[in-house]
Parts: sequence; structure tokens; C-alpha cells
Amino acid sequence: MNYLVWIIFGALAGWLASIIMKKNQSMGAIANIIVGIIGAFLGGYIMQLVGGPGVTGFNLTSLLVAIVGAVVLLFVVGLFSRR
Repeated sequence: MNYLVWIIFGALAGWLASIIMKKNQSMGAIANIIVGIIGAFLGGYIMQLVGGPGVTGFNLTSLLVAIVGAVVLLFVVGLFSRR
């Protein structure tokens, strides 16, 4: 059940991040899930570095942290893919 929650959470965070970064047309559902899950880990790591709350469960704060991490991930990937 825990894995299903991570997939849903990752899909939602990845989808919202792809809309923010205007990459929604070029990304599919699997890419959104992967970006969202990696973004949750990245966002949690970044928030712990600055002393904020990381991903603590399925709540609004964790979703915002995951979206920020996914946006950062898409930005960094975009920098490398342009070259």
C-alpha cells in the first residue's frame, strides 16, 4: 500500500511540476511519476539542508516540497539537455 501512495504522490507532484515548467506536452504519465518521486527525495533533501520540513507523509506540505524538488530536477535536466 505504501508503494501505491508513493506512485500517486509522485504522479501528482510530477504532473504539477511539469505544468509549472511548461513540459507537460512532452512528458507522459510514467515520466511524471518518476520525476515526482525523485523530486520528492530531492525536495526533502534540500529542505533538510535549509532546516525546513522534508517529506513527512501524504499532506500539503510534503506535496509542496515534492513539487519544488521536481521543478528543480526538471530545471537541471533542461540545462543539460540543451547542450
